[in-house]
Amino acid sequence: MAALRLVFMGTPDFAVPALRSLRGAGHQVVAVYCQPPRPAGRGQAERRAPVHEEAAARRLNVLTPGDLKDQAVQSAFADADADAAVVAAYGLILPAAMLAAPRLGCLNIHASLLPRWRGAAPIQRAILAGDSETGVTIMAMDEGLDTGGIVLAEKVPIAATATAGELHDRLADLGAGLIVEALAGLDDGTIDPRPQPDVGACYAAKLSRADGELDWRQDAAVLERRVRALSPAPGAWFEHEGTRIKVLAAEIAEDGAGAKPGHIIDDRLSVACGDGALRPTRLQRPGRAVMAVDEFLRGYQLGKGGDLAGRDGP
Repeated sequence: MAALRLVFMGTPDFAVPALRSLRGAGHQVVAVYCQPPRPAGRGQAERRAPVHEEAAARRLNVLTPGDLKDQAVQSAFADADADAAVVAAYGLILPAAMLAAPRLGCLNIHASLLPRWRGAAPIQRAILAGDSETGVTIMAMDEGLDTGGIVLAEKVPIAATATAGELHDRLADLGAGLIVEALAGLDDGTIDPRPQPDVGACYAAKLSRADGELDWRQDAAVLERRVRALSPAPGAWFEHEGTRIKVLAAEIAEDGAGAKPGHIIDDRLSVACGDGALRPTRLQRPGRAVMAVDEFLRGYQLGKGGDLAGRDGP
């Protein structure tokens, strides 16, 4: 496989394996674009993104423009004279001029089987919806939202116990291998992008704080998926007497039939739901470490007969 001149565009952990894979395959990464450093942590000190850290460690040229509409930014991108740009969870929309600049175009590593779950949160939305499988699509980018031609795609099953964090890592590694294969096929003419079908298209909206709330009126199976879809971050949660408590793991508990949703039905923190019951097994109070439920209950009083429905609950 011929070595290519590449621009890499990515920001979070998901993109790091792909950058490593491209370098390992012998490609020349002439520039790395990522989001600018942001304030983070208690001290709000500026922190570089994971891709920035990886690129800096490899002594690659890192660029962090805040706006790709700037003509100077677009000119610099074109001047890189790249064979292709590889995009993985970058966070900014590429203008038409940038999409057209590389010889082979711009390729996106997307963590779903397009056209299902176009958008910002495909991993979490797949788990929330109860999908049995997902995968990675290498897409030839166009001006639409994840609507470009499919270069390569590979499926993976979603295990019944899979968290978003576990699926994220698996898909990141899968994408890192697929992008090398896709570039080789496009370069030697053995792969041509195929149009996405319209059937099955849906949108993976960015997660909001409200997406994490455990509404006990919903079925226990739905809430168990919600916990997995938001673990390890940002975490599902419920409120008790003004304290927001994160739930990082949970399991379906014994039947809560007859109990009001939000009612604690035993001393193991099993909570009645719209159908069935849910038992949080790993929890976190603000400013505290994540704890197993037994340890959590030794330091926080939530026993049988308690109520988590809240003021607006049923």
